[in-house]
Amino acid sequence: MIGAIEAGGTKFVCAVSDDNLNIKERVRIETGTPEESIPKIILFFSKFDLEGLGVGAFGPTGINKNKPDYGFVRKTPKPGWSDFDFLGTLRGSIKCPIYWTTDVNVAAYGELQKGAAQGMKEAVYLTVGTGIGGGIIHEGKLYSGYSHPELGHIAVRPSPVENDSFSGVCPYHNFCLEGMASGPSIEKRKGVKAASLNDDDPAWKLEAYYLAQAAVDYTLSISPEIIIFGGGVSNQKQLFPLIRESFKEQLNGYVQIPPEDKYIVHAELGDDAGITGALLLAKQVANGDEKAAAYHVYKP
Repeated sequence: MIGAIEAGGTKFVCAVSDDNLNIKERVRIETGTPEESIPKIILFFSKFDLEGLGVGAFGPTGINKNKPDYGFVRKTPKPGWSDFDFLGTLRGSIKCPIYWTTDVNVAAYGELQKGAAQGMKEAVYLTVGTGIGGGIIHEGKLYSGYSHPELGHIAVRPSPVENDSFSGVCPYHNFCLEGMASGPSIEKRKGVKAASLNDDDPAWKLEAYYLAQAAVDYTLSISPEIIIFGGGVSNQKQLFPLIRESFKEQLNGYVQIPPEDKYIVHAELGDDAGITGALLLAKQVANGDEKAAAYHVYKP
C-alpha cells in the first residue's frame, strides 16, 4: 500500500492506493493550523501499513536536502505554518520512505506521467487558485535549483486594455502574478468569489491577460513543449480561448510554438493531478528508485 498527501492552501487531500494506483480510500481535510490539520492526517494514515508516501506541500517549501530548512514550510501568510517542520512532524509518526516536494510539483508529475504532458520532456504546470504556483518538467524530471521555482511570483505589467489600477493582493510583492490573478485577487476586485461570476464577466478577459502574459514569459525563458493550467480558477472553461487569444497577441509571433490549442491546455487529470503525482512518487520511493526520486527522499 502506498500513500499520498496533496497539501494545498485550502485543503489537504490524503489517499492510499495499491501499486497500480487504484485508490482505496481518500479524505479531504481543511487547511487549518498545524495543530488542527496534522492530527487528522496522522489518524488517517495510521490505519494502513505504508511502503512509501508522496507529499506535495504548499510553499514556499524547503526541498533541498542539503539545507537546514529541508521539509519545512517557510514564510507563508497561512496561520501557524511559517517555519513549520512539516516533514519532520510526519516522519515522527509515519515510518516509511517519504518523497517530499511541492504541491505543484506533484501535479506537474501527475500530468507528465498520466495526463496532458505524456511523452514530453519539457513542460510547465501552473495552478491558479487560492495562490498561484508552478512546476517545471525538464528532461522528463521535476526541476529544482537552489530552491524550487516560484512561477506565481513573477512580475507582471498591469493590463493596458483595461487600465487596471489594482496592485494585487500578495503581501510580498505588488504586481506579481499571484497578486494579480489568483482567486483572492478576483474576489478583491469583484467583491464575490470567482466561481460566482458569469462566464461573460469582463473579469475573465482581465484574468486571461495576466495568465497569457505569464505564459509568454515561460515560453521565452523555459521554452516548454506545453503549458498546463490547473487549479480552481482554471476550471473555468471560458478562460482558455481568452488566454490563447491574448497569448498570441502578446507573443506577436516572436518564436515558434505548437498550435495554441495544443500548447496552452487545461490539466487533463483535473483536480486529481496532484494526488496522482504524489502516488506515483510514493511508488518510486517504495521501490527504492533513488535515481528517479533525486534528493527529495527521506528514509526512516
